[in-house]
Amino acid sequence: MTQQITRVDRLFVERKRERNVMDYDDLLLNWKRILMEKDEVARLLQEQFQHVLVDEYQDTNRLQTEIVDLLAAKHRNVMVVGDDAQSIFAFRGAAVEGIYEFPKRYPDAQVFRLETNYRSTPEILAVANVSIAANRRQFTKTLRAARPSLGLSPALVPCRDADQQAAFVASRILELRDEGLGLSEMAVLYRSHYHSLELQLELTRRGIPYRVRSGVRFFEQAHIKDVVSYLRLVANPRDELAWKRVLRLIPNVGAATANRVWERIAYAPDPLALVVRGEADTAGSKRGTSWAEFRALLEELTKDETRRAPGRQIEIILTRGYEAYLAANYENAEARLEDLRQLAHYSARYDSTEDFLAELALLSTERYGAPQTIAGEDVVSGGEEDELLTLTSVHQAKGLEWRVVFIIWAADGKFPSPRSLRDAEGEEEERRLWYVALTRARDQLYLTYPLMVTDYTRQTLVQRPSRFVTEVPPELYEIWSLEEETNALTEAPAPEDGGGGGDVGGYLN
Repeated sequence: MTQQITRVDRLFVERKRERNVMDYDDLLLNWKRILMEKDEVARLLQEQFQHVLVDEYQDTNRLQTEIVDLLAAKHRNVMVVGDDAQSIFAFRGAAVEGIYEFPKRYPDAQVFRLETNYRSTPEILAVANVSIAANRRQFTKTLRAARPSLGLSPALVPCRDADQQAAFVASRILELRDEGLGLSEMAVLYRSHYHSLELQLELTRRGIPYRVRSGVRFFEQAHIKDVVSYLRLVANPRDELAWKRVLRLIPNVGAATANRVWERIAYAPDPLALVVRGEADTAGSKRGTSWAEFRALLEELTKDETRRAPGRQIEIILTRGYEAYLAANYENAEARLEDLRQLAHYSARYDSTEDFLAELALLSTERYGAPQTIAGEDVVSGGEEDELLTLTSVHQAKGLEWRVVFIIWAADGKFPSPRSLRDAEGEEEERRLWYVALTRARDQLYLTYPLMVTDYTRQTLVQRPSRFVTEVPPELYEIWSLEEETNALTEAPAPEDGGGGGDVGGYLN
């Protein structure tokens, strides 16, 4: 793999030189090289630019920071504007150290804190201020609202499970719309794209039109359609589209070979059995082990103990080759794998694969989009632009605002993400991401999380609220009860440690 990457890099560099072009990385790298290696050019530019102004400084990477410092080396008149509490793009190379170390690099610098907030109500800012205060490294500041209070504290809404969470969000959205609030003035935010799975299905059931800013809709992603196609051909061995999609996942199998295989099995009494026995292999497919592995996978999926268990089937598909396929074909393989594991957890609630696939069929009957099957390649769209609810990851929501914001899956292990907790800086960036999510809301803010989650083995696990939730005193929330008849959800003191180490009892009896 290293040799392949090196070869591609060499060819890419040669191709750029032949065409006399540069990409964005080249522009930065060569800019810095000129400033460091060509003294006459550096002196000219440093004399010409007497003042250097930089916006969104918290999102700069180390290379950009070094270029700014080199340009300002003569006059040292640098003004940077940024909010360290909104530095959330480390995965793109942004280095928050740039803004933290600015006063060290420029000891005579003055710091001006812009603490007046014109977006959110005092109640929303109170939660945001307490949340970000838990970060060790920061330029301390306290946001003050320019707007008057509306008398609405952020609502903390514990839900029984992911289904109730989705149902609550959808119901509340409809209530707010009945009160005159447009769908375009509301948004649902989440840490990871797969967190919207249950909600997308619930919105579809209720006919609530929506758009997804964080990517294509969950079930329209290529890796989701790949795995669902395996399930479809097991449930219906005459599903031509499913067969052709799955066949093309086999190494060295293209559309022509997939078509030939389908022609052999299309009219067989049992197409699946024909393939498992190896009687559908084409001349070219008999070489190598890929086809044998494919047939072994289908045999495993059709065993009595797995045939009607979609969660177990998805796990088998992952372990018998598809996880390796993701790693070989996608840069974001780990995120796609998370999607599929979540899909396995979600599907475990169904009694059979057929029931699960019938649920997914809802996506082809949305009232605001043209009918299409789950195998369709186009993203569903529909409704007027101002009639769409927004679903988005927090990263994609930065810089935007809505009158009403729902933050779902506010649970430890979801937000913050498990990967972020490997080091202290990872947790601090997650807290900054949480802060960005909170401050997208203008008037109303709802934080929801399920109390119970079920994995693909149908084992039910207790879910803790996010440490970012429990760091805030409960009196700053309005805690909503969705189970009043059992008196299950009542307000109580926060855990003494104020962090994620506390249990659900910190807020609930």
